[in-house]
Amino acid sequence: MSKKIIILNGSPRKNGNTSALTAAFVKGAEEAGNQVSEFHLASMKINGCLGCWHGGKDPDHPCTQRDDMEQIYPAYREADVVVLASPLYYWFISGFLKNVFDRLFAIAECDPHCRNPKKQSVLIMAAEGAGFEESEHWYDRLEKHIGWKSLGKVLCGYVTQPGDVEGKQELTDAFELGKSIR
Repeated sequence: MSKKIIILNGSPRKNGNTSALTAAFVKGAEEAGNQVSEFHLASMKINGCLGCWHGGKDPDHPCTQRDDMEQIYPAYREADVVVLASPLYYWFISGFLKNVFDRLFAIAECDPHCRNPKKQSVLIMAAEGAGFEESEHWYDRLEKHIGWKSLGKVLCGYVTQPGDVEGKQELTDAFELGKSIR
């Protein structure tokens, strides 16, 4: 059975290393018969969460703010798998991805008990070094805190300039991870 997969790509570089990893993942996922949608967050107008607790009143427009999250919310609702893709910025995910992740809370507010929808997830990251521990710590707790189940991670270190990921094992790992989703 095919799955619906969304990629929330928090890299500002559409042709950077994070995007190369997501492209490999997409190729594998589509070969396995899955439907994949990718959002390049840096090119979208997405405000930060206001912490207003006023979302969830209208399932068609779960957040009180009206911006490009309106494109992401329906895809997120329908998705079986959410891929969080980001370069490593100061030992954590990019601000683009963090803003979107925070704003997904409006969907949880649609539930009377403020529960997040259960999803499967993947973490894809590229970095200048290899200090992924803070991002992994956060990601690994998504299952405990919001009920997501991790399908895996692809963490590619020591890539700085676009194209540095070429020839690295992590490209194959991303393809294989995508292909394994059924």
